[in-house]
Amino acid sequence: MARVLVFDVNETLLDLRALAPDFQNIFGDAAFLDAWFHQVIQYAMGLTLADAYRPFGEVAFAALQMMAEAEGVDVSEDEARAMLGKIRSLPPHPETQAALALLKDAGFRMVTLTNNPMVVVDAQMANAGLQHFFERNFSVDTVRRFKPAPEPYRMVAKELGVEPSQLMMIAAHAWDVGGAAQVGYQTAFVARAGKALYPLFPKPDVVGSDLREVAEAIIKLDRA
Repeated sequence: MARVLVFDVNETLLDLRALAPDFQNIFGDAAFLDAWFHQVIQYAMGLTLADAYRPFGEVAFAALQMMAEAEGVDVSEDEARAMLGKIRSLPPHPETQAALALLKDAGFRMVTLTNNPMVVVDAQMANAGLQHFFERNFSVDTVRRFKPAPEPYRMVAKELGVEPSQLMMIAAHAWDVGGAAQVGYQTAFVARAGKALYPLFPKPDVVGSDLREVAEAIIKLDRA
């Protein structure tokens, strides 16, 4: 059983739905939040496949501009940047604190790995009151390749001085746990509402409906 847990941040620990009112105001439908975030992930992956790189915030801003143009909606640069700036202060999901406390008390080491730049994830963890659970934050900026490319996962293993098989990736995204599994990580999937596993990736070691359920399953598996 892996004793070092690697957590994704957006949607896994923090609730991206806090931005829904902004998308409601701009596009007239809060559902555009999910559509936008899917575009952000798609074009982040596209940049990696094209052997290009731009910081995640720039990808997010460009995806918002593209969506606004496609929908015929006027969004000023100041308005867009103000909205996206709220990513730094996303609230944690209701069960996040308790779940992380369970894992901390059980003796697991915990770090984060995110597509966000380091300055953003540091702000996120501080604003959400979660940093004390984690010994370190990692950003794909270090290797300039977005998850689920193998380089970010291998970078974490190298920096921590462990084999990938000694790490467990915990995420609410099928592509994230899938990418980690391909490198040799153990994995846990947080099956939040609207999330499902991708059948062509290896089945995760742990699946739960929220982070508390995942944490309890990890502890049970470790004790077994």
